[in-house]
Amino acid sequence: LYSNLTACQALGNMCVMNMNSLSSSSTDACGLFQYVYVNTARLGIVHSVTFWRHNLPWLYYGDQPGLASQVLEANHFPTVFSFKGTDKHVKLQFIAASFDAAGNFLKWQNLEGGILQLCPDTQTKLDAAYAFGTTYQQSCKLSVSKLLLDFADPIFYDLFLEYNGDNEQQYLWAVPVLNLNLQYSEMFVNQGSSMNNWLLTRRFFLVDTLSGKENDLGKLPRVIRIASKITISIRLVSHTQRGIIYPPLLTIAYTDVLVQNPETQSVMVSFSVSYEMNQSEAQIQTDIALGVLGGLAVLWSLLKTAGWKRRTESSVIDLQTVLKFLMFYAGDLANVFFVITVGTGIYWLVFFKAQQFVSVLLPLPSQEEDFVTYIACAFSLKALQFLQLLVSQLTIDIFFIDWERPKGKVLKAVEGEGVIKSAAAPVSIWRTYFIANEWNKIQTVRKINSLFQVLAVLFFLEVVGFSNLALMDSSSSLIRSSESYIAPWSRILRFGVSAALWLAIAFLQIIFFSVFYERFVEDKISQFVDLCCMSNISVFLLSHSCFGYYIHGRSVHGHADTNMEEMNMNLKREAENLCSQRGLLPNTDGQTFQISISRKMRLHYDRIHETLTRKRGPARLLDSSANTFEQSTRAYNTMNKFLSSFIDHVHKEMDYIVKDKLLLERILGMEFMEPIEKSIFYNDEGHSFSDVLYYGNETTLLVFDILFFSIVDLASQSFVLAAILTYLQQEIFRFIRNTLGQKNLASKTLVDERFLI
Repeated sequence: LYSNLTACQALGNMCVMNMNSLSSSSTDACGLFQYVYVNTARLGIVHSVTFWRHNLPWLYYGDQPGLASQVLEANHFPTVFSFKGTDKHVKLQFIAASFDAAGNFLKWQNLEGGILQLCPDTQTKLDAAYAFGTTYQQSCKLSVSKLLLDFADPIFYDLFLEYNGDNEQQYLWAVPVLNLNLQYSEMFVNQGSSMNNWLLTRRFFLVDTLSGKENDLGKLPRVIRIASKITISIRLVSHTQRGIIYPPLLTIAYTDVLVQNPETQSVMVSFSVSYEMNQSEAQIQTDIALGVLGGLAVLWSLLKTAGWKRRTESSVIDLQTVLKFLMFYAGDLANVFFVITVGTGIYWLVFFKAQQFVSVLLPLPSQEEDFVTYIACAFSLKALQFLQLLVSQLTIDIFFIDWERPKGKVLKAVEGEGVIKSAAAPVSIWRTYFIANEWNKIQTVRKINSLFQVLAVLFFLEVVGFSNLALMDSSSSLIRSSESYIAPWSRILRFGVSAALWLAIAFLQIIFFSVFYERFVEDKISQFVDLCCMSNISVFLLSHSCFGYYIHGRSVHGHADTNMEEMNMNLKREAENLCSQRGLLPNTDGQTFQISISRKMRLHYDRIHETLTRKRGPARLLDSSANTFEQSTRAYNTMNKFLSSFIDHVHKEMDYIVKDKLLLERILGMEFMEPIEKSIFYNDEGHSFSDVLYYGNETTLLVFDILFFSIVDLASQSFVLAAILTYLQQEIFRFIRNTLGQKNLASKTLVDERFLI
């Protein structure tokens, strides 16, 4: 009434120190302020702001339900922001009017001087808090004695955001404050804490060392109140293409500290600037993609299960069928999660870092939980598929068919009879041992170099600086100064950057090895097929009970167990086309086949194989270890003779035909014809037998490595640790695959494991 503006400011400051209490008590500073506010309506308002009375400070926005959402969302901030351009477009120009406790106006202060950051730091890092798009976090412990010294007199702030109008005139936009310590009236407590029921205020302070003092103002206060957590929230308007934001919100939480020993006492304080946008539309799109791709994965898994049933000659849907379907679905669903997470990570990486006028903002850490869950699901399901792949490769049936025939006869003494008889010259086993060793070597050959892959990814992330793209700031620079502020990591961007590098380097490796290295240096898979032909040995593989692969290694020269001179002559004749072609069929070069064998053929194979693996009857029925070896050798010769005669069409009741696969059969990875009476050999233009090796499953191995690397990185926030552990797991699983694969090879082919090196 007396227009004493300083006294009214002092009353407002007392109310702010009392946490803007809505108490109706007339002795309370806020109650008195409300009484004055209500009874001075005739004085008018300031700057057309309904809540700002003449001669009074602006403390409240009003207590009407829904007012907070109207203040924060009804109007857009009248300027645009970008990641590139002049200061007025890339920086938040916060400015504060400061008052002392007595109500005297002190000055206007720009927040870039670190006014609100209680933690000491360099000027560059303090100013980085207001670079648009940079998520800022600062926290530290402060000594109570230092706070008492630096804030002997509390200072009160009214915060504004400065902008230029259409006529380039400067304007101020009042920034609302959400005080988490606000003493709600019973009405607000009952209504809950949603945005509609927030009670927004204006004025705030950082440290109050005044109201905690008792009678003697010269003594230390019993209690000090500190702004222990300050957050400035920036929300982007949905569907904007020009960097339009809603009015900022300052959220503040105070902590009361009982002063006992200021020299030893400390308090944790933090200051942050967060950026957010409505992510509901992105979540809906992700859910739709999951639903559609997940449904397609079910259909694809059903097709795989149908193909598996056909290859195992099983017509009954039993528990094994259900489990096999679940295993197929686990692998396909892992691929769905992987595609969605990689796509999401690269999307945010490209569209957030490359934008000039801001249209998207990164999800908050709390909004990344679903993304991390998707990665965890992808890794778990892919690990299940990988283990199932290992088990299937370690249990395949394999046999080396030796086509070599004896050259002439030799004299041989018959034990126990004392006579000498002529017998066929023995065929050397060394060629079989040689092929077995070569097969053993290529079991874990991959299409990429694993060590180079890990080192290259780590080099680009840590040395070149691609890891800096995962920081939650607007900069797309790979090099950061040690003096510049380092924003917190975004888990989505970390995954996007690392997965993109893994895929890019792996793709380049595959191109290099397939186009250059395997063509001009060495192709171990093709060389193995050539070695089989030169060694006069074929490979018969069964990955399923009635499906497998055949490598035709029968020498076109009749013999392979020969001297160097004859071997060179054979190679020369073949180079000059003076002999027949290597293919299974006359005048063809086809040496590799996918085979679908009849049930009768499989039963005959199993009968011989039982003796080969020495599983017929308990050990007590066998005469001795020598007889056991003789029986195994006899079984080996029987199997060799049976398979070679099968390839030569000797068994008319177990014959086979050779045909090409239909295009749809190749796409679906299944066979439409059932081998009821005759087995079927499908021409293989590539080397599909590598499906039982690491080489043919590079996609599964690569995705598993990427997910393993990402899981370790998300847990440890360390690319170096993730790279080390990824390489270790690669070597561990390679050792397991080699060791157990070697044992399976020895047991299925009768090649003594001592000769496998």
